[in-house]
Amino acid sequence: IQAAWNLKTRALTEMVYVDEIDMDQEGIAEMILDENAIAQVARPGTSLKLPGTSQGGGPSPAVRPVTQSGRPITGFVRPSTQSGRPSTMEQAIRTPRTALTARPITSASGGYVRTGTASMLTNPDGPFINLSRLNLTKYAQKPKLAKALFEYIFHHENDIKNALDLAALATEHAQFKDWWWKVQIGKCYYRLGLYREAEKQFKSALKQQDMVDTILYLAKVYLRLDQPVTALNLFKEGLERFPGEVTLICGIARIYEEMNNISSAAEYYKDVLKQDNTHVEAIACIGSNHFYSDQPEIALRFYRRLLQMGVYNCQLFNNLGLCCFYAQQYDMTLSSFERALFLAENEEETADVWYNLGHVAVGIGDLNLAYQCFKLALVNNNDYAEAYNNLAVLEMRKGHTEQARALLQTASSLAPHMYEPHFNVALLSEKVGDLQRSYTAAQKSEEAFPGHVDTQQLLKQLKEHFTML
Repeated sequence: IQAAWNLKTRALTEMVYVDEIDMDQEGIAEMILDENAIAQVARPGTSLKLPGTSQGGGPSPAVRPVTQSGRPITGFVRPSTQSGRPSTMEQAIRTPRTALTARPITSASGGYVRTGTASMLTNPDGPFINLSRLNLTKYAQKPKLAKALFEYIFHHENDIKNALDLAALATEHAQFKDWWWKVQIGKCYYRLGLYREAEKQFKSALKQQDMVDTILYLAKVYLRLDQPVTALNLFKEGLERFPGEVTLICGIARIYEEMNNISSAAEYYKDVLKQDNTHVEAIACIGSNHFYSDQPEIALRFYRRLLQMGVYNCQLFNNLGLCCFYAQQYDMTLSSFERALFLAENEEETADVWYNLGHVAVGIGDLNLAYQCFKLALVNNNDYAEAYNNLAVLEMRKGHTEQARALLQTASSLAPHMYEPHFNVALLSEKVGDLQRSYTAAQKSEEAFPGHVDTQQLLKQLKEHFTML
């Protein structure tokens, strides 16, 4: 059985082809007039919903691990880029380790609650400000007070409706000449899901006052509308007016990375470091790219730079341990993983470290230690599909066929987007003579990773068997 020793996942993209669609005139009119409607089948290289259609030759799941949403791991977790990624609600609910890979849609609003406003928490006598009793028209006529009140309603109370009402009254009082209020109205529209209205407000604000923040908000709108090429053009136009602006260059790099164009993303991250050589995101992403390009020594330099800058967490020491191991600097490997275990803040991080320690054990040939490490990974996180898969491989080496089959079935049910468990089930079933189950599992493996050569060869052998029968 082929062992999948690296952490690799791939999301399944469900494409449904409909021969005939029966729709009444009302439904057709609604579809035509919906400004927020997105094309169901986008052209290659123009959509974030189909990451496999990139023109940049993105990495395959056999080389670089990808998240639940089908994009390669970037090396840096960014806010508001992973919510709502699973294609179906059922997939979102069943996704293992959702908070770390592709967060379910239902938790998308959790990030809007600020934790640094403890001084404004409600007291026993009542709330800090009773919004229902406010005369918004009165406060809208006081510009300085209105702006502070809007910030409180929008950020602390998270009451988008009242914030939008206040912003509309205030911009009307300012005779539609204050660009700041137009930006705030656009933010409210964006939060309410009215992306085309938000686009109009941001464009109007840019005509009055050219600001980097407004460009970034407008780009978020285009990304939510699944128009990454338009966002790229917007960022490049902004760079002509604000040369060397780090946030705009970083925005271009993020989009290229999400579109699987890793080479272009790395070039723009290097441009970021030319302007700001302490940019943590750029250093982490370039280091991750070098690691998965089979250059662990160069990646080690970038992660050591982060350590010198004061970044001190579990993830950094975990990456340092992996780089030291693959760069054959064994004296620092175990000490780095030991520090990572000490700094782990939750059980998911501890499980990741034990999983990587299992790879180290496999690399030095100690399969008993590897078995214990993968078991400890499952103790800390019982939904760790990759650990189930690798435990199944070790069980198969011991000759425990039924245990290996049960572990592989668990892995494939927890993470149907991974191709390794399906392929291992297909290979195991083929060896014991269950050709039908082997063919079904091989088809699932091919669906998850169409470019896997071993799966294609196995399918070819199975078809020859069926032809002979």
